[in-house]
Amino acid sequence: MPAIPASRYPGAMITFRKAQVSDLPAIVAMLADDPLGAAREDASLPLAQGYVDAFDAIDADPNQLLAVAVDGGEVIGTLQITFLAGLSRKGAWRGQIEAVRVAGHRRSGGIGRLMLEWAIDQCRARGCGVVQLTTDKGRADAHRFYENLGFTGSHIGYKKSL
Repeated sequence: MPAIPASRYPGAMITFRKAQVSDLPAIVAMLADDPLGAAREDASLPLAQGYVDAFDAIDADPNQLLAVAVDGGEVIGTLQITFLAGLSRKGAWRGQIEAVRVAGHRRSGGIGRLMLEWAIDQCRARGCGVVQLTTDKGRADAHRFYENLGFTGSHIGYKKSL
């Protein structure tokens, strides 16, 4: 994957860039800062080694992009894009967006929209023919948010914890 330069999004003071290991505490804190994440994440410091190991694996994989939104020196948002090769749709690549989070004190200010627009631009730049995401059934606000961005609830997703 080509390097993703830090860039400011037009009309915003938010900078989007590839996450660095020093961003990890802020990322995990955002993952833990909602009812679902609170039950499955642990943002206490020092972070569990599993987070560091996962970060290292993501960072080393050219088909993964863990990104952060930064305002000044503060990490205020995060998301992960996985670029998937596939045979369907005539061999089109897909961009799978996951773990979209905005810091609690910055929600409802348009940052999520900017993050998703930026992520879609990254997928387009990688030649993806489809951008997809999943969201928990219980996140009605997230469903409306994604639909307002042009996503459609066209599929049913299944997961199995191992």
